[in-house]
Amino acid sequence: MKSILVTGGAGFIGSNFVRMVLAEHPEIRVLNLDRLTYAGNLENLAEVQDCDRYQFVHGDICDGPLVEKLIDEHEINAIVNFAAESHVDRSITGPKIFIETNVTGTLTLLQAARDKGVERFLQVSTDEVYGSLGAEGKFTEQTPLSPNSPYSASKAAADHLVRAFGHTFGLQYNITRCSNNYGPYQFPEKLIPLMIHNALNDKELPVYGDGLQVRDWLYVYDHCTAIWHVLERAAPGEVYNVGGCNEKTNLEVLDVILSRLNKPRTLVRHVKDRPGHDRRYAIDAGKIITQLGWKPSVTFEQGIARTIDWYLNNEKWLAGVVSGAYQQYYEKMYANR
Repeated sequence: MKSILVTGGAGFIGSNFVRMVLAEHPEIRVLNLDRLTYAGNLENLAEVQDCDRYQFVHGDICDGPLVEKLIDEHEINAIVNFAAESHVDRSITGPKIFIETNVTGTLTLLQAARDKGVERFLQVSTDEVYGSLGAEGKFTEQTPLSPNSPYSASKAAADHLVRAFGHTFGLQYNITRCSNNYGPYQFPEKLIPLMIHNALNDKELPVYGDGLQVRDWLYVYDHCTAIWHVLERAAPGEVYNVGGCNEKTNLEVLDVILSRLNKPRTLVRHVKDRPGHDRRYAIDAGKIITQLGWKPSVTFEQGIARTIDWYLNNEKWLAGVVSGAYQQYYEKMYANR
């Protein structure tokens, strides 16, 4: 039985990945290392906490001795690195932690993987490392990296470190770069859960600028299956873009949410745009589809319906994460825009 170390496994994408692996791959043991920052929540993993193939460790990826100890004790074959500070707005107001976690943390994991002979290192990255697109074209794996926010710059730096460890030390690695994820258990600082939460409570929906920024939307379960395809089938050193093939403006996303919740469009409030806001992202996922046989399992309409229904059926979870600290953050970000 193989053992994988999942970092950041109590977060949104990481917890979805942990649950997917344990449910669909009975030959795999999962060790989850998470620092439990504001976005990490063990309630995301309540259904698997008693699984004999799963173990959680509260710790920091910047703690080298701990990482090495875990690799030895659990005979780790592969590391999947989800651990990251990930919200662009927070990187603008406080970039230092993004460098500490996303760059130094990744370096610490890479050193441990190299020194302990881990068979594969998979870095979960983002399409934001490519910068912004005009009205036409899509990001490919050959698109030069041109990050525009402190968050995306930290992720691009981590990607470069991963590649360097492969070239210099022979570390077997892959990098995946995904488009905007959505789905169950997403912390409501990101667009879709924020708008669902506000609409459910008849609060205004703050939309940056004109709301015509375009993103490609990827249902989180599909992202998780893509990562598994890379782990199982990809040659070392390959980079794969993962997209949902669902380009939508922010206003189009809001219209779907409001319609399904039967809420008026008058809830939408345009606010001052954030600095350096990228206008459009679009992913060409042809490489992973052609080479590894992966494809999205749901359309955006299907995925957003499942997502909204999940939040409607899990109001207790949502109420639990929208704490006093969240309210302070919300006021800081939107009250004076």
